[in-house]
Formats: sequence, structure tokens, C-alpha cells
Amino acid sequence: MSRVGKKPISIPEGVEVKLEPPFITVKGLKGELKQEIHPRVKLCQEDRKIIVSVENPEDKRQWALWGLFRSLIFNMVEGVTKGFEKKLEINGIGYKSSLSGNKLILNVGFSHPVEFELPKVIKASVEKNIITISGIDKQLVGSMVSQIRSIRKPEPYKGKGIKYVDEVIRRKVGKALKGESTTK
Repeated sequence: MSRVGKKPISIPEGVEVKLEPPFITVKGLKGELKQEIHPRVKLCQEDRKIIVSVENPEDKRQWALWGLFRSLIFNMVEGVTKGFEKKLEINGIGYKSSLSGNKLILNVGFSHPVEFELPKVIKASVEKNIITISGIDKQLVGSMVSQIRSIRKPEPYKGKGIKYVDEVIRRKVGKALKGESTTK
């Protein structure tokens, strides 16, 4: 049985949950999120808790759905209360970024600046070489950060490019000259 799916989701004060099959709507201080629920997943609201269950927990697919939908609903509750945030770091000489309305403008070594359009529900801020993306939908925040990173992935020789703040780039040694020995 799913260990994740068994845990009930507690609903904090100030958060409204509406169960209207096949949808669940979570509304809080930061906004409102809506998610379609799979027909085999059952939701039950007791007091200030949501309990997720499935028809047959022995079936592998339903077992997976159990944990998945519990995590999705938990992330919805977290998003409308606290929100989610991811940070990117730009490394490289002359590499910089700026914000113009809902467009992120990146100068990352191409012949032209790259404009990246952000959805209205996503907020971005730029401080020196750090880009912060935040929002209430964890999946959308992660997707936007991944798309921005893919514009110029960090390269392994000098580490130039766009990387996650906590990401460690494995560096490669450049080519050695033919006549020199590597050990001195």
C-alpha cells in the first residue's frame, strides 16, 4: 500500500477546499488552484483533513495514483498558503538578465537578447545574476525554471550558462598540449 497516499492532508486556517467530482478546488490567501481527479481516486473531507483512497490498493496502477494525487493535493494546499520559489544563477562574462513587464530578457552570449514570456500567474525578480521565479503552482514554477535554464545550459569547461542556484556543475579539464606531460 502507498505510504505517501495513506497520510491525511491537513487543511490550514484560511484555506477552502471544494470537492466537486471530478475536480478539487483549493482556495487560499495567495490564489486558487483546480485539479481534475482520476475516476479511481476517492477523496473524503473530514474536519480539517483530506483523506485520499483508491478502489483497489493492491493494483499497481491504482497504488501509484494514490500517492500521486495525495502529493498533487498537498502541493496545491502548500501553494495557496506559502507559494513556491526557485532560483537560477547566470554565470559568464557579459551574461545578464533584466525584467520588462512580464518578459524576462536574457543576454547569454547569443548575437541577440532572448526574450522569455512569463505567464501572468508567475512572478519573477532579478538581482545581479540571480533570477527568482515564484508562484502558487509548483508544476508551473518548475516548468518555467526548466525552460529558462534550457536557453543556455551550463557548459562543463568554464561553467558558463544558466544553472540552478544549488546545482553543482561537474567541471572537465581542457585539452593538454602534446609536448607537455600532465604530471610535473
